[in-house]
Amino acid sequence: MTHIDAGAELDPVHPVPVPVPARGLTAAEVAERVARGQVNDVPVRSSRSMGEIVRANVFTRFNAIIGVLWLVMLFVAPFQDSLFGYVIIANTGIGIIQEWRAKKTLDSLAVIGETKPTVRRDGVAAPVSTSEIVLDDLIEIGPGDKAVVDGVCVEADGLEIDESLLTGEADPVVKKPGDQVMSGSFVVAGGGALKATKVGREAYAAQLAEEASRFTLVHSELRTGISTILKYVTWMMIPTAIGLVISQLFVKQHGLKDSIARTVGGIVPMVPEGLVLLTSVAFAIGVIRLGRKQCLVQELPAIEGLARIDTVCLDKTGTLTEGGMDVTELRPLQGADESYVRKVLGALGESDPRPNASLQAIIDAYPDVEEWRCTESLPFSSARKYSGASFSEGNGESSTWLLGAPDVLLEADDPALAETGRLNEQGLRVLLLARATGDLDAPEAARGARPTALVVLEQRLRPDAADTLRYFAEQDVRAKVISGDNAVSVGAVAAKLGLNGRTVDARRLPSAPEEMAKSLEEGTVFGRVTPQQKRDMVGALQSRGHTVAMTGDGVNDVLALKDADIGVSMGSGSEATRAVAQIVLLNNSFATLPSVVAEGRRVIGNITRVATLFLVKTVYSVLLAILVVCWQVEYPFLPRHLTLLSTLTIGVPAFFLALAPNKERARPHFVRRVMRYSIPGGVVAAVATFVTYLIARHYYVGEGSLDAETSAATLTLFLISMWVLAIIARPYTWWRIVLVASMGVAFLFVLFVPWLQHFFALKLVGVTMPWVAVGIAAVAAATLELLWKWVDRRVPA
Repeated sequence: MTHIDAGAELDPVHPVPVPVPARGLTAAEVAERVARGQVNDVPVRSSRSMGEIVRANVFTRFNAIIGVLWLVMLFVAPFQDSLFGYVIIANTGIGIIQEWRAKKTLDSLAVIGETKPTVRRDGVAAPVSTSEIVLDDLIEIGPGDKAVVDGVCVEADGLEIDESLLTGEADPVVKKPGDQVMSGSFVVAGGGALKATKVGREAYAAQLAEEASRFTLVHSELRTGISTILKYVTWMMIPTAIGLVISQLFVKQHGLKDSIARTVGGIVPMVPEGLVLLTSVAFAIGVIRLGRKQCLVQELPAIEGLARIDTVCLDKTGTLTEGGMDVTELRPLQGADESYVRKVLGALGESDPRPNASLQAIIDAYPDVEEWRCTESLPFSSARKYSGASFSEGNGESSTWLLGAPDVLLEADDPALAETGRLNEQGLRVLLLARATGDLDAPEAARGARPTALVVLEQRLRPDAADTLRYFAEQDVRAKVISGDNAVSVGAVAAKLGLNGRTVDARRLPSAPEEMAKSLEEGTVFGRVTPQQKRDMVGALQSRGHTVAMTGDGVNDVLALKDADIGVSMGSGSEATRAVAQIVLLNNSFATLPSVVAEGRRVIGNITRVATLFLVKTVYSVLLAILVVCWQVEYPFLPRHLTLLSTLTIGVPAFFLALAPNKERARPHFVRRVMRYSIPGGVVAAVATFVTYLIARHYYVGEGSLDAETSAATLTLFLISMWVLAIIARPYTWWRIVLVASMGVAFLFVLFVPWLQHFFALKLVGVTMPWVAVGIAAVAAATLELLWKWVDRRVPA
């Protein structure tokens, strides 16, 4: 095999060999660098720090508004009118606790899923934690390994590095001793060693990582939609609040304290502060639930993204099949001696220090022959589809052998291909052993190779794969199997798992994106796909408006994982795939995916559902304030009334509804879908409540009339809000009925228990006006039903 001089080191600035021990650093040298602080001490940032969590939940725009109003109310009004402030404290506390729990889950899973690089010290190679690497450490790398620090290559054996995550260039770069290796790049073929030249925050990848925190909701359509809604609410709130202040303080000229209390009562319900909290809590609980199933969510929006997928691209190896394989048959060709072929296969197995699953099966089946010596090796590459090695056979003979895909190594008319096809149709994997006539490093090393034997391998199907594919079919998510293996073989494996459809050889796919997209729509199983094609296929599907998830565990999946809407990696996969995937299945179980999809659908569907509750309140609060200013009357509610209504018709029910099961696939246009219900609901509630209030103003006269008017208006608003809740809670289950009914019983409790009547300043006076309030609420509820049915028909979601 190819190695550089054991006594040479390469200076990163001037790549000229200088003396260095290939044994790596000594224990004393490591200790010396640790003492100097030359350690790769970049913390694993899987989530926000506790301080950031507290700041993010406490110092919000709406907490500031509510906080100021709360302080004002503490000085000018009874304790009951300050209750909304305590609700904010409780909500913020819940948000902090839930996110802290999610942080603990993420951090513990990140440690479990962390890969330990192999470092050579005192001549011994051993895995160490990424944070324990020191400057000048000698780090061994092989296929699938990611460079965790910047370094310079000191050993290379057919080493090919993919720097696409850093440069965007898809083609692997061949590295020779003296070449720079950037952190964040990964090995696609060959092996070698690099000497760490930059560690910690000086490393390139660490600098990139600090610019983007993993724990972010910025790219979430849900979060972006809520932010958009809140921005408009703020702009509406400011002029409305100013008008309300002027109206209550200067026009009506009631007592200062009472005017301030009613002004605050009009401003507070405009703030949908609970919506932001509930979204954070729902996401955090989603992370915790998935964490219990050994699923690491590296970016929170991934939960939402996977809920929106309509196409999932599956890599066969490691996803539908287990990593291990078994050799079931050896078929010599052209009269080759079977015992000699076994020796060749044993030597080939020994020539690769980092065998893939196929070669590992061959190693298990055919032991190495001591007298054979490897003089040169060519590592397997998913782009080439074969590996190879040259040997000195011990008897003075030398030979060069290739092992790879028969349809790549053989001519199209070779009779061995027909036999290969029959085996592929049974779902078996076939490798061809061929004797090369030229040099291994020749551009077309396979040209003229003489076929010697077929190696038949059987893949182990994942026992849970069939159930998972059935789940996706039931959920209207289309599965596409994309593999580098022979198309017929892949199609047979898919058929065994119940996934039927057109099988396509990717080498015959059109390169034009539009034509490729059409072929992808028609096909189900794709074989002989190159890494670049996987990436192009994901892009082609996205061009047709599909939301695409990609699963994989090998280096050849990295580009596609990176470009897919959601990348899902197996925990046992290469470090490179885990680095780019948003979701890592630490238990390597494909069967966990339905749980992730279901969790995302639960979160998105329920937040969309309860957002309507919050925004109906915002709309009716703004509209009521405008009506009060226009009619120049007292604001009908004190803060305590709206605190009671918000708690019973929004706060408590929303918490339970946000955590309920929900299997509906998440749909786009969150803002439009929420506002098309919230605006008519809020307008109907505001108009009906204000009509009741105006009628009550004419009905009640004398001392205490304002309290009676407020109680009648509160009754109407509560009944309408309850009807909105009843619509949102559909379809009904026993616990949803209990939830809605218990909120109604709680309100009746307040109306009929004397001390609660006094506490919330609610007392229905007489019989006529309360029944008028109920009648108006009933008309409003019927109007609401008709309006929402009309919206469903006329306003698309």
